[in-house]
Amino acid sequence: MGDLTNPGSDDPLAPTSNFAEAPAARPPRAPMGGGSSSRYGEELHSVTIRARQRTFYIDLKQSGSGKFLKISEKSRGGQKTTIIFDIEDLPAFIAALQEMQTKL
Repeated sequence: MGDLTNPGSDDPLAPTSNFAEAPAARPPRAPMGGGSSSRYGEELHSVTIRARQRTFYIDLKQSGSGKFLKISEKSRGGQKTTIIFDIEDLPAFIAALQEMQTKL
């Protein structure tokens, strides 16, 4: 891991950056089911769930490492949270959700 200190500053708590320039802006979300590629991999299928004040995106993707799911939640205020897991773990997630449903 790179050095986290800022050599140009005497303040050890000063913000630092290991980037030569600012990262590029993220492109807008591609249309669903188009097989588009992104920084996370090629999109194979996508489902959008609109629920109250939030929107959930469930994306099946593929990269050089294999297939995986990316689940993102975007709140009305614009805050976004994402989890990514390997497709091999999908049965465990389904079982956990089914268990939770029995507790409702």
